[in-house]
Amino acid sequence: MRNKPVLVSGATGYVGGRLVPILLEAGYRVRVLGRSLKKLRSRVWAGHDNLEMAKADFLDYDALRNAAQGCGAAFYLVHSMNPRHKDFAQADRKAARNMAKAASVAGLERIVYLGGLGNEGDTLSKHLRSRTEVARILQSGDVPTTFLRAAMILGSGSASFEMMRYLVERLPIMITPSWLRNPVQPIAIRNVLAYLKGCLEYDETKGGTFDIGGPDVLTYKQLMEIYAETADLKKRWIIPMPVLSPRLSSYWIHLITPIPSHIAKPLAEGLRNPVVCRENRIRSIIPQRLLGCRETVALALGKVKEHCVDTCWADAAPIAYPEWAQCGDAPYAGGTVVESGYRVIVDVAPDQLWKTIVRIGGENGWFSSRILWAFRGVMDRIMGGMGLRRGRPHTDRLRSGDPLDFFRVIDVRAPEYLSLISEMRLPGEAILEFSLHALPEGGTELQQLSRFLTRGVAGLAYWYLLYPFRQYVFKEMLKGIAHSGKNRILMGPDRFAPRLPHVCRIDPTFNRQDKKNV
Repeated sequence: MRNKPVLVSGATGYVGGRLVPILLEAGYRVRVLGRSLKKLRSRVWAGHDNLEMAKADFLDYDALRNAAQGCGAAFYLVHSMNPRHKDFAQADRKAARNMAKAASVAGLERIVYLGGLGNEGDTLSKHLRSRTEVARILQSGDVPTTFLRAAMILGSGSASFEMMRYLVERLPIMITPSWLRNPVQPIAIRNVLAYLKGCLEYDETKGGTFDIGGPDVLTYKQLMEIYAETADLKKRWIIPMPVLSPRLSSYWIHLITPIPSHIAKPLAEGLRNPVVCRENRIRSIIPQRLLGCRETVALALGKVKEHCVDTCWADAAPIAYPEWAQCGDAPYAGGTVVESGYRVIVDVAPDQLWKTIVRIGGENGWFSSRILWAFRGVMDRIMGGMGLRRGRPHTDRLRSGDPLDFFRVIDVRAPEYLSLISEMRLPGEAILEFSLHALPEGGTELQQLSRFLTRGVAGLAYWYLLYPFRQYVFKEMLKGIAHSGKNRILMGPDRFAPRLPHVCRIDPTFNRQDKKNV
């Protein structure tokens, strides 16, 4: 098995991003698969000697088949539960069929799939039913597929943990669905990773279906109480109400936590189903120490407090630089592109100012009116957007693909360029760019450019009605960035008209297949 690469899909996601370094440390050759090579290259393990990269979307069979060629095994760690798929179950079915066919053509020896607990005889939620259906499709193919069925995965950055964390910390009194009394058997992320790696090493797992869970079986209510005790919070009053539907619950989760509605709804629906292991055969095949819920929560909280969260539920979203922002594409964008640029000259070298730029957002704020940013975040959350609660994964560095409040990083080139795309609910598409230029006479010119592709009259109205507020916020932001570290402003901030070369700074091959890779 070790003489061929192991294909890891979803390598920039929550589980895949943690599995890759474990496999590399164990001596495996690893081929990571993702929709964006730029995002893959930004990971800390990207430069490892035993790592290869391949670009493919699981809905593109040809690209997937090419990526699987030469591999010995594959981890299937993807799902289609994101806003770009109106019917995630249908997208999951197509992706699973493509994987099964590509694995057969490539001659893979095994597939390892991580799905959810739940039995088709039960009244499963749409999400759990889709996970089970994916397993059935993969196991019906020619390549033996190991199906690991997990309940709630607990760990710093997981969607389930973050949802619980925000609900318990923010709400001393919670009106909850009655099915919060349903039993659940959570499992720590480090135990999940050990089982995944073990499936490559123990032939007894090949082609089998195994339930994986931790040592504790308890209710969601009890789990929340354990969290409150571990986090040294006062007693939380949890009041079950039978009238709360999954849809209403998902809206409440969306407003209180960083978890967006398209993820909150399937998670809330899944609470209706008891998710407890019905067999524990894998414990004797792949022995390990299983962490209890209290220990797992304590470890996760420690990671959060130390800002050492390796991967997060928000990491998996695709990144793509809009075509309208490329040189010459704006006239064909199907709308009007408006822009606003400001600049300031500071008496400091670019690399020093860059240290401030990459700390923007999250707990560090946006170096301008916190009240206006908070208000905009609340409005976006009410409209179904991300809001500001998503924060950022690291306090002092940014990578391509990182979530950043209601933005996502699409390009970062230290110490000269940062580009963010808005994930707010807008009548159009918005990009915010920062560029730093060293001046011959000393100092740095910091340019900030906001560009917006309007959609219809609503887009134009949005841009011009908020223009005075945007002008104030962006000027104050440049002042705040410049004054950070007690730097001295030599000129500005003032308006500037961006030159065409500035607009064309993005690599035009960003979204194209890299022919040097697999």
